[in-house]
Amino acid sequence: MPAPAQHPVPGTPEPWWKGASIYQIYPRSFADSNGDGIGDLNGITAHLEYVAGLGMDAVWLSPFFTSPMKDFGYDVANYRDVDPIFGTLADFDTLIARAHALGLRIIIDQVYSHTSNAHPWFEASRASRSGDKADWYVWADAKPDGSPPSNWQSVFGGPAWTWDARRQQYYLHNFLKEQPQLNGHNPAVQQELLDTARFWLDRGVDGFRLDAINFAMHDPALTDNPPAPATNRARTRPFDFQLKLHNQGHADIPPFLERIRALLDEYGAGFTVAEIGGEDSDREMKLFTAGGKRLDSAYSFDFLYADALTPELVADSLARWPNDPTIGWPSWAFENHDAPRAVSRWTSPDHARAFARMKLLLLACLRGNIFLYQGEELGLTQVDIAFEDLLDPEAIANWPMTLSRDGARTPMPWTGDAPDLGFGSATPWLPFGGDHAALAVDVQDANPESQLNWTRRVIAARNAHPALRSGDLRMRHNDAAVLAFEREENGERLLCLFNMSDAAQAWPEGIEPTSRILLATGELETGTLPAFAGLVLRG
Repeated sequence: MPAPAQHPVPGTPEPWWKGASIYQIYPRSFADSNGDGIGDLNGITAHLEYVAGLGMDAVWLSPFFTSPMKDFGYDVANYRDVDPIFGTLADFDTLIARAHALGLRIIIDQVYSHTSNAHPWFEASRASRSGDKADWYVWADAKPDGSPPSNWQSVFGGPAWTWDARRQQYYLHNFLKEQPQLNGHNPAVQQELLDTARFWLDRGVDGFRLDAINFAMHDPALTDNPPAPATNRARTRPFDFQLKLHNQGHADIPPFLERIRALLDEYGAGFTVAEIGGEDSDREMKLFTAGGKRLDSAYSFDFLYADALTPELVADSLARWPNDPTIGWPSWAFENHDAPRAVSRWTSPDHARAFARMKLLLLACLRGNIFLYQGEELGLTQVDIAFEDLLDPEAIANWPMTLSRDGARTPMPWTGDAPDLGFGSATPWLPFGGDHAALAVDVQDANPESQLNWTRRVIAARNAHPALRSGDLRMRHNDAAVLAFEREENGERLLCLFNMSDAAQAWPEGIEPTSRILLATGELETGTLPAFAGLVLRG
């Protein structure tokens, strides 16, 4: 496959991914080409021109691999094929070719910590303790009283061990019991995963998001995790009661990441970003991206589950990723398929439009890669899914304490006056959002002041200005309501200023107002910053 063109970045010799804007597509919910209620690869291909028109550098595709869909594709039963509900390998090749023709790169998920229990590897592993795949998963004998080998808890609730009568042993699963843990310490497993990565690179893929990569290896001694100190956050799962010292983050993970990086380096322009959550995520993100020979970037959870978007939160997050060659490059997201929509999470309906514009501008001004989740450019709201309609296994298991992920996974609205909102099926796998017709792509496309057209303007400015895309960052001001920082590259200096509150604020002391506005949202007044105002000023 020919390498795609990239957006011109004047005066910067940086790799294409440094400072890139990446658009996340959740395939089930983007566009349905065959009317079965589920989005698919051909539906994505038909809308890639729209994504390119946003100014994106790349697309991240959530899993489309063969799967029983117990966790909607993150339970993989065949790493090297497309699930029939999404299409075929030929459809994927067509998608890659179209993306590259439009100057878009394609990043796909790789799930290296676990598979589906329907994967042939697991079926072989559970069949015998002496087969060639006997130790491809994490098996352990029961304690003398029959209880699990350790006290480890799963992310989705309950013990991280399930008894298997065939082997007369427990197997480990850090997520659903249908997602058995691969034994990442096993050299044969590592090689098989590397060969899988090569399979997709040979098909033209430009990089990988490594899902839950800090779960890839465990403490072989199966040491119990200690209790976690009490905090002011509610504990909704047994998982929350432990410090996860022994079931994740093992010291053998970084050498494996170096093997992944070496493989991608063979292909010249690959990109790797780690998904790392949990209480120790900051240390692990730095460790997994250190030294220029591991992963390129780490995907931060700082904002995805935050109760509020505040100047302090942003300033603290940025401070942890200074311009230091020994520290990796950050990636930021305000929304994704696992987190509630930001306009529903962080503001009220009365302020949704102003907040969405400010939030988008703030994201585009951050130092690092930025990820937009499908529909974020439209200002989509979280959909309230009734319990009887829930499909998310975590939300069902922890109802009502865990907010459903389904509400952020509802179908993309393309055409406001169509019964199917242009998605391709009037009865999709999840219901449409009640207010999403008014936010549809065609409705916003016709309005120059819409969130969609604002997004296009903001991303175009980020692509055109090296200071925003990859420049240094210096914090100038942050208080309870106002945040200000500078971005600078090759002599260009831009001041980024935000009122993140719902009330007007005074212009911060020590920062001189200027009329040289590059971008602005909010009704600006002399000496004050209106509610949810955002500005980028030329220095």
